[in-house]
Amino acid sequence: MRIGVWAFCGVLIAGLTVRTTSAQSAIGLQFADVGQLADIPAVAGYEQELSSRIREQLRALEPKTDNLGNVYVTVGSGAPHRLLVTAIDEPGYVVSGITPDGFLRVQRLPQAPPNAAFDLLHAAQPAWVITRDGKRVAGVFAGLSVHLEPSRLNPPKMSDLDQMYIDIGATTSEEVRAAGVDILDAVALQRQSFTVGQGWAGPAVGDRFGCEALLHIAERLKESKKPGTTTIAFVTQQWTGGRGLNRILEEIRPDEMIYIGRVQAGAATGGNSAGENPVPGSGVLLGVSDAANPSGFASELQTIAGKEHLPFRIVTAPGPRIASYAKANSFPERVAMLGMPTRWAVTPAEYLSRSDSTSLVRLIEAYLDIPAPRPMAHGGGGGSAFRGEVAMLVDLIKAYGASGHEEEVRKAVLNRLDPRLQKKVQADTAGNLTLHLGDDKPDAKAPKILIVAHMDEIGYQVRSIEPDGRLLVDVLGGGYTEYFLGHVVLIHKSDGTTSGGVLELPDGWERPGFEWPHGPRAFFEEPAHVYVGTRSAEETQQLGIKTGDWITIPKQYRPLLGTRANARSFDDRVGCAALIQAVQALGLDLPGRDVTFVWSTEEEVGLKGAAVVAERMAKEGKTPDFVFAIDTFVSSDSPLESKRFADAEIGKGFVIRAVDNSNIAPREYVERVIKLARENNIPVQYGVTGGGNDGAVFQRYGSVDIPLGWPLRYSHSPGEVIDTRDVDALARIITVLAKKW
Repeated sequence: MRIGVWAFCGVLIAGLTVRTTSAQSAIGLQFADVGQLADIPAVAGYEQELSSRIREQLRALEPKTDNLGNVYVTVGSGAPHRLLVTAIDEPGYVVSGITPDGFLRVQRLPQAPPNAAFDLLHAAQPAWVITRDGKRVAGVFAGLSVHLEPSRLNPPKMSDLDQMYIDIGATTSEEVRAAGVDILDAVALQRQSFTVGQGWAGPAVGDRFGCEALLHIAERLKESKKPGTTTIAFVTQQWTGGRGLNRILEEIRPDEMIYIGRVQAGAATGGNSAGENPVPGSGVLLGVSDAANPSGFASELQTIAGKEHLPFRIVTAPGPRIASYAKANSFPERVAMLGMPTRWAVTPAEYLSRSDSTSLVRLIEAYLDIPAPRPMAHGGGGGSAFRGEVAMLVDLIKAYGASGHEEEVRKAVLNRLDPRLQKKVQADTAGNLTLHLGDDKPDAKAPKILIVAHMDEIGYQVRSIEPDGRLLVDVLGGGYTEYFLGHVVLIHKSDGTTSGGVLELPDGWERPGFEWPHGPRAFFEEPAHVYVGTRSAEETQQLGIKTGDWITIPKQYRPLLGTRANARSFDDRVGCAALIQAVQALGLDLPGRDVTFVWSTEEEVGLKGAAVVAERMAKEGKTPDFVFAIDTFVSSDSPLESKRFADAEIGKGFVIRAVDNSNIAPREYVERVIKLARENNIPVQYGVTGGGNDGAVFQRYGSVDIPLGWPLRYSHSPGEVIDTRDVDALARIITVLAKKW
């Protein structure tokens, strides 16, 4: 492979090692916690991988499996026959079509949305397509690019299935199928559950706590002193009509049943404030038809909870759903439904409490006459953002650095430079890095050239800690709130460690008819809050969180098909990487030339770092003649965008950003760059896009701004997509400009 592409990838890509933990039982069963179970996608009807994992963990108990994928074990004999059952599936999508240009269309499973924001919260998020043979193919849900929308009339709202596309990096339907992807494959969010305070947050955690609880019960099932027979079942397709539950009732015919799963309290409002709703940490929930008059089996479980001193709430809630075209099986007379309170149910940031999980397990143990509890082994621990630890963050795309907090990115840039060049790099008071190559003689005939890329990324900063422990945060940069609210975040603390949190959804997000505050300005108009699993300012401070700490959405480099890739903060780590690659190609000396490379700060909040450089150079009499600002060319190469402008295709070369919101490059210089590119066999595009660039702040001092970039899909989102061939072309043209402009 050409050294350009692979050199760039070496700069850009990093490995992220996450080490998970589990509990090993005395009888050989290995148990995962809620977070680990939630990390396995199991769209309704496509639960095969999770079912297989459960069977493996239960192998010592000789589990049975039916043709719906239900997994169950039975211990004991005779009457009564009790059934402990939980569902393992989650809502998601299935591929329903493939477009000629390689995008996937989808249908939701279940076909009715679980809540009003469900589809919208998938926009511009990384996804997995799970193929027929179980392979996970990386992709992203398409989303609008914020830079292209301000003047667009009636842009798509990204909130219904007709506006949903999956991008796996293909350019044709033939490439899609060659990758093993086809109609009927399942689609789910990529996920990595977080520890938030004393609980978990992430996609599907509310669909897995029952699975965790019953796996722990299975570990000790043979210790039960309860007479009769006990069956533990993990059922499928609950979200699509309770088909697995209906089947297990037909197979088992139990005398009594406890269903462990979502308990939707009738008083729930869906807002962020707790009100009278059960909140995580308030104990086990028992759902009944009339909470004011519990009786029978429900009353017995209430008594057991009291004897065990377990926090316990009885709420009015509908029972487990079975929808069938024929008459469904009836529940036994003795039936109960147990669950746990969650926040932001069925969203990418659903949250539940570890203490509630412990109480739930103990209640079921006590019901089965299993003696005194053992400590439960959970992966991770309070205050750590990931279960396990990050092996290294050495490459640019893995270095976090919101505007004004670029220290880790500075380190990453310096670490990739030749040690001899590192000695030449200067850092200023704004945190910019500057490297000069060439003679720098006052009477030199060569033009003074400056090439700049910015190190910062969008994020948030803690303004204050609320009395209830939540963080009030300010925005650093701009973007669509749909891509961030309702998702898990990292809080970067002053001691260099991180904690997990949840960016709260707007109030009323779950109510019918809710309209998301749409448009890029909504990013600024309302204060945002981050939930960190605490209930007071003091508890939050005990986590080490302070005013001034900063927050980002987590990120990871994900290869797509061919030479395409997804990651958040390609804007502008790609530019930083291209500068590094060019410097490496140029070497230590550049005789007869006068070229300055700048890695700037705080571009996303007003080009602040570049402005400091421009002012300093002007005072020193060193204002550059030409500035090449290296930044994203936000592209309309997406089925959601208008092709009226910004129509540069990814994979077709670097782009001259001739017109944007901050600059109009002189036509003669645009043509000169095109000529140099073609003379050196470098693929080039040019066009009009939105947004601003660092070069604009040099114009007041007399510099000519000629911005260059690469085409990017889904800007300022976790779903950003590039083609690495374009970045190779970008690095090559920077090298040529440094030598020949």
